[in-house]
Amino acid sequence: MLKGKTALITGGSSGIGLATAKLLSENGARVAITGTNREKLDLAKKEIGGDTIGICADISNLDDLKHMRGEVEDKFGKLDIFFANAGVAYGTPLATVNEDGFDKLMDVNVKGTFFSVQNILPLMPKGSSVILNTSWLNQIGTPGKSVLSASKAAVRSFARTMSAELLDQGIRVNCISPGTIKTALHRSPNESEEHFSTYAERIGKQTPIGYMGEPEDIAGAVAFLASDASSYMLGAEIVVDGGRAEL
Repeated sequence: MLKGKTALITGGSSGIGLATAKLLSENGARVAITGTNREKLDLAKKEIGGDTIGICADISNLDDLKHMRGEVEDKFGKLDIFFANAGVAYGTPLATVNEDGFDKLMDVNVKGTFFSVQNILPLMPKGSSVILNTSWLNQIGTPGKSVLSASKAAVRSFARTMSAELLDQGIRVNCISPGTIKTALHRSPNESEEHFSTYAERIGKQTPIGYMGEPEDIAGAVAFLASDASSYMLGAEIVVDGGRAEL
């Protein structure tokens, strides 16, 4: 499905990014992933296999983004698929969130997403696909998550505005909107599997489908948006949330 294609996934050393990198690689794409921890990147590269490239980069740092682009250009020459997946998530209660917490969310989720696309865009030819990772939170009002939700709503808006701006270049921009997925974002440091299983069961019951999603549930939708099968889609959002924002 993706034979001969090149793909870059930010935040690709774990969770949704790693599952997507594995699936794209299995479908014939050459894959590069980014992350901020070299050891985790190396482990992810082995798990993905092939000639996967690991790039140490923080998307909120513009110098790192220039380095990312240079590495991709050097190894691939051009880029067919870009999954802007990297992001952070935590509670932001209106009464207690501080400036540092606010800035980190906006720096990574909004600024980082925008400038990662800007930096990599010159490598993307006509027919390329950009996929942005937003969230089910962009659609509803959830107590304690105002800043996080706003950051993801901005990413949803990017999918529309970037699509309109890149029409003449023949580059498609769409987004994926995950629900509550079993990733490291939902785990506390050194948390036991038993404790996390209890948490996952409780959170899963808040979802109409009755359980938390897996990273692979999102990877399949990203692979569709990356492929020619979605060639008639522009500025669209695929919601994969077990019905949480829809029912």
